[in-house]
Amino acid sequence: MYLRLIFTNLRRHRIRSFISLAGIAFSVAAMLTVVTVLQGAIGMFSGILSSGAELIVFERNVSDLFFSDVPKTAAQQISSWPMVAHADPVLFGVVSSADHPIITCFGITAEDARLRNAEWLSGRVEDFADHKDGVVLGQRAAEFLKVSLGSQVPIGHGTFRVVGIIKTANGFEDGGVFMPLTASQDFFHKEGSSVITIKLQSKDEITAFKKQVQSTFPSLIALEDAEFSRSYSQFKILKATAWAVGGCGLALGGLGVANTMIMSVFTRIREIAILRVNGFSNAQIAAAILGESAVIAVVGGALGVVIGTAALYALKAVPALHGYVDVSLRPVLMLVVVVLALITGILGALYPAGYAVRVRAVEALRFE
Repeated sequence: MYLRLIFTNLRRHRIRSFISLAGIAFSVAAMLTVVTVLQGAIGMFSGILSSGAELIVFERNVSDLFFSDVPKTAAQQISSWPMVAHADPVLFGVVSSADHPIITCFGITAEDARLRNAEWLSGRVEDFADHKDGVVLGQRAAEFLKVSLGSQVPIGHGTFRVVGIIKTANGFEDGGVFMPLTASQDFFHKEGSSVITIKLQSKDEITAFKKQVQSTFPSLIALEDAEFSRSYSQFKILKATAWAVGGCGLALGGLGVANTMIMSVFTRIREIAILRVNGFSNAQIAAAILGESAVIAVVGGALGVVIGTAALYALKAVPALHGYVDVSLRPVLMLVVVVLALITGILGALYPAGYAVRVRAVEALRFE
């Protein structure tokens, strides 16, 4: 009976209920899409750093890895430690080409895992090592620069020859330029590298390695991949931004629910009075109002998850966004956004429920 009363009231005001439901649905869809896209971007950037490695060594107290400067001697010395399987210095930079002012550049050695693990569409890794003026392009970079193997490509104030084109799963890498480390150091006027990615002989030596880095190079810090993802300030900003944008969307959806429930209560004053006369308690009347709001929030939240998922797959299908959008939705995230939608809906119904409880039956029966 109670559920029948709730659904009957929602059906009586179909348009109003639909507008509130749509508000919650689109708010949840926006939140899910923004959070998933930004988390995917964070995951891709983390993947760049952790490619074939377990730890990252970079300059302590820098706000951005593009500003990190790891001395060349540090990379040479760390690579000689018995516990280290291989140490790959990587120099990050931003380069420009005609009509493309921002392209990520990776200054790496020929032994780097990015080249070893990539699918070579044309060229050979040996050519990368042999030509200081040669660059390897990700597949997307080659497409938007409209170049092929052997082409001359202007980058910044210089011109480089394309010695290879590779395909990677990581969007940043697939749309990037890979330059020999020595050439990138000359290009960016930098002697060292931005980071050193480390692969150890045994994972049991992680703690010992971190302590040795701290004692040998006080200006550097070594972090595991998971530690870096949790502590990197740029990642924290992106995550906070995603949840803030989503939270604002849910707040607007909650206001829509509040407006619907207030109007619903005002148009049912006499009905509420009759319920009071027939023995409904304050708690039962409040529960009916909150129940209507909860139904709108849960159904809207579920619909929002469907819309958000469809939006993510649509974005992934856009050729220009290939590799940049991760559609691996996390069940925990979907549950969180639906629960937040439910909480938002209930909060939006608190005032209408409180108003309905304060309605006096004798006065309400005379209400026009």
